[in-house]
Amino acid sequence: MAEVWIADDDHAIRFVLGEALREAGTAVREFADAESLLAGLDRGAPDVVITDVRMPGDGGLTLLGKLKARGIAAPVIVMSAFTDVAATAAAYRNGAFDYQPKPFDLDQMLASVERALAETRPPPPLPAAEPESELIGQSPTMRELFRSIGRVAATDLNVLVTGATGTGKELVARALHRHSARAARAFVAMNTAAIPAELLESELFGHEAGAFTGAVKRHAGRFEQAQGGTLFLDEIGDMPLPLQTRLLRVLAEGEFYRVGGRELIRADVRVIAATHQDLDAKVARGEFRADLLHRLDVVRLHLPPLAERREDIPLLAARFLARAAASMRLEPKRFSPAALGALAEMPWPGNVRQLENLCRRLAVMAPGREIRVQDLPPLERERDADADPWHEALARTVRARLAGGAENLYAELRAEFDRAVLGASLAENDQHRGRAARQLGLGRNTLTRKLGPARRRTRRPEGGAK
Repeated sequence: MAEVWIADDDHAIRFVLGEALREAGTAVREFADAESLLAGLDRGAPDVVITDVRMPGDGGLTLLGKLKARGIAAPVIVMSAFTDVAATAAAYRNGAFDYQPKPFDLDQMLASVERALAETRPPPPLPAAEPESELIGQSPTMRELFRSIGRVAATDLNVLVTGATGTGKELVARALHRHSARAARAFVAMNTAAIPAELLESELFGHEAGAFTGAVKRHAGRFEQAQGGTLFLDEIGDMPLPLQTRLLRVLAEGEFYRVGGRELIRADVRVIAATHQDLDAKVARGEFRADLLHRLDVVRLHLPPLAERREDIPLLAARFLARAAASMRLEPKRFSPAALGALAEMPWPGNVRQLENLCRRLAVMAPGREIRVQDLPPLERERDADADPWHEALARTVRARLAGGAENLYAELRAEFDRAVLGASLAENDQHRGRAARQLGLGRNTLTRKLGPARRRTRRPEGGAK
């Protein structure tokens, strides 16, 4: 049986906490000060220690240091009625597992002890970390994307990568470069939306000294920097029209001039462009050159939003959490199955980037080695609870039915949709068809026809039996 040691000079605190822990099935030893707890180490060692910060003799932080000096690896939960930023930071800096304010919430304290006890069990091995620049995924859409990258990487064809913001378009570009014959040369990335329009031409093509005010020396642009390698142009849809013309000439002729220069420079560069916008629609509105789109869109690779590859979320979350812990030199953590299930049901409007940022936050803020549902930030849980993902459920149903070989699926689902919407509207309006039809924006006859013969025959009595 796990054993929790409590050090507090307040007998009432020890009694209440000790009884609650015993009821939870934990053995408890109580001490009035740090010295008596340290003396108890001669007869055994605790699995978890709970200590007050301020006690006669050594305080809780001093006790924490002495336990570490003796090689006691038990997690230590520090509690204090004097809670401020300095005290909390000092506790964590000295290695405290958790910090609970007094008066503490008993349920929160028991949950903290439960997490601390989980720390004493050896964790299952973490999945092997993938290289940071690698795309990962097991969903059918990602497997198809990997096959496409494999086929296209060995060529010098220009590629247009499409997908919503945060889906990882630059990772696709880096994968294409890494598996190409140009892998030994430079990969140069440039976000065209992040550079002011007046500087964009110079950034792309470079400039000569004196070409404009402030140009004190020659500057090599991104095309020169990527010579022999790959140039990745992110957010290409935001490129100004005049600059689109210059880019088109480079793609068509393979040569360019620096701004203010007369030397013709050959460009041996593979161009990969990316956008979250509908470039075909921009062409139709006259905001993007059709001939440039044709040059860029030799091969189009699409990255799906995270909501369409939910089966990849556990794999991505484990990778991001392990990477965050390694980069910040923190103890590795892992998600509980329930937490992974909660993550998989969230809407993720920010896609993979949002998931990565959440994992970085949890690597720092979540107590314990296992991240549970209650450790997820309240905002994320509210998004999950408030989301109405009926369209996502419908998409999953469609994919499952199609995978199972279903035919005539549109008519079948359309009929089910009508029955659900009309039935809900009639129920809301006490089966009054006129009001239901008005609320839905339908004619009464249309509603009656959509209900079908069975529903038309079961008319609601106008009067009602007495």
